[in-house]
Amino acid sequence: MRLLFITATRIGDAVLSTGLLAQLLARHPGIRVTVAVGRLSAPLFQALPGLERLLPVDKQSYSRHWLKLWGAAALTRWDIVVDLRGSATAYLLWTGQRIVIGKRRPGRHRVEELGDLLDLSPPPGPRVWLSEAARRRAAELLPQGAPILAVAPAANWMGKQWPAERFAALAQRLSGPEGILPNARIAVFAAPHERAQAAPVLEAAGDRGIDLIGSGDLLDVAACLQRADFFCGNDSGLMHLAAASGIPTLGLFGPSPDARYRPWGARAGFVRTPESFLELTGDGFDFAAKACFMESLTVNAAEAGARELWARVSED
Repeated sequence: MRLLFITATRIGDAVLSTGLLAQLLARHPGIRVTVAVGRLSAPLFQALPGLERLLPVDKQSYSRHWLKLWGAAALTRWDIVVDLRGSATAYLLWTGQRIVIGKRRPGRHRVEELGDLLDLSPPPGPRVWLSEAARRRAAELLPQGAPILAVAPAANWMGKQWPAERFAALAQRLSGPEGILPNARIAVFAAPHERAQAAPVLEAAGDRGIDLIGSGDLLDVAACLQRADFFCGNDSGLMHLAAASGIPTLGLFGPSPDARYRPWGARAGFVRTPESFLELTGDGFDFAAKACFMESLTVNAAEAGARELWARVSED
């Protein structure tokens, strides 16, 4: 059997789709899988059981990327085609079964929407498939020792990026003598082009800081996250990757919808600005505005959320 799984170009959405893919693998043991995914997210699927091909999707003008994808897939007879982008591609391929995402349903988390495609309740949570090579690289980057607090202070949009100095203050509190992880090392994660956003947190960490900015691909990052004890970050792809890795994950929200994109799982939680997503964005909101909309989220509120989550997962 052959499966074509067309997932998101954005990292967060690609991570959230992994639970559905895992369910399909469990239903069809031995199925051979081709994954069409954004180039940055592609490493997440390198260790996927049964992986036959990875088709990186680079967005092009006039939707030419869909034509390119169709050309790469058209000569194969598929048993199942899953299209989580809602494109016409699935209807133009030779397949026994088509599973195509429809319109968004208000009030549903993205993971729940994906579970609806197979009538799954509860829906399958995101997961990560790690290679032994990635585990070895992570062990070199994060050797065993003191506890590890993972921090991801960057975001793909300034509007949902909590100020770096507040991340630094939160990290110091959580790793201080009275924190949830006393004397923890502070591992700072970010993409290479986000170094300026993350540098203040790393500098404040001093000797306990671990610079993981731009260290490896997403599979290496996932392996490093699995070695951490707690994660705190903005609403981002790394937040979803941390939750999928199984570590306690606290997401910070402001002008993004937590009902749809909060970190998923029993070991995840979130805090947000006192204003709701709708109160912050409202009618005529300019998502291209170069301003931060997270200022009203205090360090005290974030610390309280972290402590509540830590207490909850410590009871497991």
